[in-house]
Amino acid sequence: MATEIVSFVLINKTKIPSVGLGTWQSEPGLVGQAVSAAVKVGYRHIDCAQVYGNEKEIGLALKKLFEDGVVKREDLWITSKLWCNNHAPEDVTLALNSTLSDLQLEYIDLYLIHWPARLKAGTSGFKPENLIPTDIPATWKAMEALYDCGKARTIGVSNFSSKKLGDLLDYARVPPAVNQVECHPSWQQTKLREFCKSKGVHISGYSPLGSPGTKWLKSNVLEHPILTSVADKLGKTPAQVALRWGLQMGHSVLPKSTNEARIKENFAVFDWSIPDDLFVELSKIEQARLVRGDFLVNDTTSEYKSVEELWDGEI
Repeated sequence: MATEIVSFVLINKTKIPSVGLGTWQSEPGLVGQAVSAAVKVGYRHIDCAQVYGNEKEIGLALKKLFEDGVVKREDLWITSKLWCNNHAPEDVTLALNSTLSDLQLEYIDLYLIHWPARLKAGTSGFKPENLIPTDIPATWKAMEALYDCGKARTIGVSNFSSKKLGDLLDYARVPPAVNQVECHPSWQQTKLREFCKSKGVHISGYSPLGSPGTKWLKSNVLEHPILTSVADKLGKTPAQVALRWGLQMGHSVLPKSTNEARIKENFAVFDWSIPDDLFVELSKIEQARLVRGDFLVNDTTSEYKSVEELWDGEI
C-alpha cells in the first residue's frame, strides 16, 4: 500500500487534501492562530462552518497568509456548511455570501448541507417550535445554482445516512461529491462507506480522534486498548494511528486542534503506513456513534421521532 496519501480525487475531478484542520469548537482568539500554524506546517484544507461562529477570525488569518505570501488562494481547499435555518432556497445564496464575506474569499472549494434537518428562518436553537420539515430537493437545487455560478466549486452534504444520500442521488442534477460524517476507528461507518464507494461519493471524516476535548461526548476513542497497542507497536501516538487508519480506509480526515505541537503531530501521517496485520486488528474495535444528533429528535414536532429514524437505522 502506498504511504503517501496527500489527496483524494472527487467525482468532479477536483482533489480534496487528505488531511484538513477542523475548526469546530476552536475558541475565539485561538482559531486564527491555529489556521496560520496549520498552513505553515503544510495543511492545505481548512474545514469551517457558519454555525461554528469563527469564520471571521479564520478569514483574517487567511488574508494575512495570502498577503504574506505563505500560500496562494488556489493552493488551499476551504470547506464550509449551510446551517439548518438557511435551508429555504432563497436563503441558501445569502448564507454562502455571508460565509464568503466572513472568510474574505470569492469562492468556496466545498459547500455542504450541514444536517438533513431544518429550522425556521431566523431561529437558532433546536426548540420544538423551531423545527420544521426539510425540503432537501429544493435546498439542493439552490446548492446546484451555487455550483453553476462558481461560488461553490464543489457541493455535498454532511450527516446523511445511506438512505438519505441515496434519495438525493436519485434526483440530483449535480451529484454530491462528499458526505462529511463522524468517522474514526470506534465508528467505522461500514454500511455507509460501502454505499458511498458504490456511488462515487467521498467520505470526509469529522471527529477522527473522537473529539476528546468535548466533555458531553464522553469519548475514549484514543484510549481503546487495541488502538493504543497498535500505536505502541508502530512507535506512533494513538491519534496518528487513528488518522492514518482513516487515510488507508480511503477517506479524508479533519482533526481539530489549536495546539501547535498537536497540529504538527496530526500532520505527520504521510511517510508511514499501518501494516495489514495491525490494520485488521483495528477492525475488531467495538463500534458506537458519538455524535448521535439527539437535539434533532422530538416526539411531536420533529420529522425524526427517534435517533434511529434520523440515521435510518445506521446507529
